[in-house]
Amino acid sequence: MTTSSEIDQRIQGSNVLARFVQTVAEHGERVALRWKDAADVWHEMTYQQLADAARAMAANLTSRGIQKGDRVVLMMSNRPEFHVCDLGVLIAGGTPISIYNSSASDQVQYLVNDAGATFAIVEDAAFLQRFAGNRDGMPTLSGLAVVDAGGDVAGADTTYAELIESDAPADLEAAAANTGLEDLVTLIYTSGTTGPSKGVMLDHANVCWTAESLYDAMGVEDVAGMRIVSYLPMAHIAERMVSYYMALLFGTEITCCPDPALFPAYAQEVRPEMMFGVPRVWEKIAAGVDSALAADPEKKKAVAEAVEAAAPIAEKMTWGTATDEEKETYAFLDAVAFSTIRELVGVDQLKIAVTGAAPLAPPVLSWFRTIGVPLSEIYGLSETSGPMTWDAYEVKSGFVGRAIPGIEVKLDEDGEVLCRGGNVFRGYLNQPELTAEVLDADGWFRSGDIGEFDDDGYLKIVDRKKELIITAGGKNLSPSNLENALKQIPLVGQAIAIGDQRPFVSALVVLDPDFAPQWAQSNGVDYSSLEELATNPEVVAEIESALPEAMVAFSNAEKVKKVRVLGEEWLPDTDLLTPTSKLKRRGIHERYRTEIEELYQ
Repeated sequence: MTTSSEIDQRIQGSNVLARFVQTVAEHGERVALRWKDAADVWHEMTYQQLADAARAMAANLTSRGIQKGDRVVLMMSNRPEFHVCDLGVLIAGGTPISIYNSSASDQVQYLVNDAGATFAIVEDAAFLQRFAGNRDGMPTLSGLAVVDAGGDVAGADTTYAELIESDAPADLEAAAANTGLEDLVTLIYTSGTTGPSKGVMLDHANVCWTAESLYDAMGVEDVAGMRIVSYLPMAHIAERMVSYYMALLFGTEITCCPDPALFPAYAQEVRPEMMFGVPRVWEKIAAGVDSALAADPEKKKAVAEAVEAAAPIAEKMTWGTATDEEKETYAFLDAVAFSTIRELVGVDQLKIAVTGAAPLAPPVLSWFRTIGVPLSEIYGLSETSGPMTWDAYEVKSGFVGRAIPGIEVKLDEDGEVLCRGGNVFRGYLNQPELTAEVLDADGWFRSGDIGEFDDDGYLKIVDRKKELIITAGGKNLSPSNLENALKQIPLVGQAIAIGDQRPFVSALVVLDPDFAPQWAQSNGVDYSSLEELATNPEVVAEIESALPEAMVAFSNAEKVKKVRVLGEEWLPDTDLLTPTSKLKRRGIHERYRTEIEELYQ
């Protein structure tokens, strides 16, 4: 097992830019980035071309006053220009900060001022107005650039095209030599389900150390050239680590997907070999397969029987205990059913598949693993540079793996998960008191999550420390466990458990937009919208009849007793969900205050 000191030795005298210099030297002609233009035509950029564009960017930023330690805000979708801009800022000595595209003008002002940003690069005229329309309220901001120069960009000082034109590009090797492991590599502003965003300070040591640990955890001899689709916000640490930093350090091939809704189509074309997805992404893939099969009841039944027969064999194969006869049975089922499903959704070439950022229901994880997708669950936070625990192959359903190589994970007396290692952040920007609350003098980080270990060191996350429901009867319970159980009802796509200081537990459940129409058609239910379908007595009765079975694993005090069915899907990056689809409980409670009260009348 890799130790912390061994990783410390590996990264000594290095940094992200120094590692990128090495990547360019070894893989300069390898494809770094792929993307589609407006005409649906594919384009490519090699690592050498990425380096050249970023060097030009750095030279222009320097000429515009960017100095070592200055902060530059980036606001754009997953596109090749992001990589050039972020890397260009690093070469110029600055600290790039990607912010969520959903940030409103007042949020932009808060983030720019909190970071003390001196420059910003935004995608288009719409994003530009969130900066230019309130420029006086951001006194540190001296420069503003726009990538797409179409439309009204009068508030911009320059364009991306101008920033990558240079007769004297910056010296990459010199920039690497002038960068220390202790220099900030980025600020990750927490999307946060409560309170204002906090700037998580990560330095070059955090990123290099975590990348080395992840590489060991992957157990892959060489990830250079491995295909990855980048589709989640670059303001999120998981996407940033997987499809940006790992690329700079190890030379993977990144396909930029500008809209998460386009991921299924991109996956079918790209055939990714590595993929990170939040639970909702995996849930929608599974629901899509189920919906496609619903058109042929016999085929659906055959697949369900194949999954049921293969599940225990797949579990044995995970641990190397399957017999030759069982392996042959699985190979047959894979050939006649599972391989077709994997190919249909574009996940047939996945070598590493990861879910994280929120809990994934164990049955969903088991389903993917049974059909041959090597899905595993990872756990971590922005403050741990992404990962804390993860097992890529020896996966236990319901657990988020063991500590990644080199770090220590333990439980406090109240069950809170604590972590120490080179992945732990350097503190919250401008907030020493909040930093002291979560980071002690010995380097232990307090996660705010309650966990349990099994005898093999696998961690199970029970719930957020501040989100545990305490009923009026004094019962402490985990809402996420109940919500995952509710989502096993086929008609339910999303759910939130209600019950804090209430006499019993209830829930709001949202119809699955993929499965519900198929169910309605099969059962002869007419409707004009999902909202109307959610009020249909047959739909409500179907969900209520499935409730006892969904709650069978819970005690009477924990069981959800009543549900309210909703037709409006909760979308990420709104007042209901974070950009990575975590529930914003306060926002949901506020939006559906009337519906919740009606459950208790």
